[in-house]
Amino acid sequence: MGTEILVQTLQMLSIFYLTIIILRFLLQLSQADFFNPISQFVAKATNPVLNPIRRLVPPTGPVDWASIIFAVLFQTMMYAIILGIVGTMAPIGTLLAWGVVKVLGLVVTIYFFAVIAMIVISWIAPGSSHPGIQLIFQVTEPVMRPFRSILPPMGGLDLSPILLFIVLNMVRVVLSHLEMAVGVPF
Repeated sequence: MGTEILVQTLQMLSIFYLTIIILRFLLQLSQADFFNPISQFVAKATNPVLNPIRRLVPPTGPVDWASIIFAVLFQTMMYAIILGIVGTMAPIGTLLAWGVVKVLGLVVTIYFFAVIAMIVISWIAPGSSHPGIQLIFQVTEPVMRPFRSILPPMGGLDLSPILLFIVLNMVRVVLSHLEMAVGVPF
């Protein structure tokens, strides 16, 4: 029972920090407002580990490779730690594959919930100036733009998120099969 509690706690904490790392990547990729208080928190929470990596792997335009590399390495390390606690091992290549699939899955999940939040917010608080709401719109807009060009708003109703949800669902199915293929344990 104690091992299960420890493993669950480590998984929860690692997903929390991994989400912050991926948010750092997505905020930079979407060129969101750096001076937003939430962006400042994300930067301060990730700078200590990302700055040394960024010296070796500099960003390319808006793509912060250090964030992605650290996210995969962090998740790989967490899998190794949790497997060590449980008393099993896996080859490093397998752990890396698990880390890549987990990071990709979390990116899709973040976008899924961000689009849902964007839709709900547009109904209940349109034009809000809350920093969190501004970031949600800044992060989702680059992803929504291509879908809006395919399906423009009709009569004041934006149906383009439906297309995005279809694409995100397809990506989730692919990632689910990748998880099974590489044998992600949890």
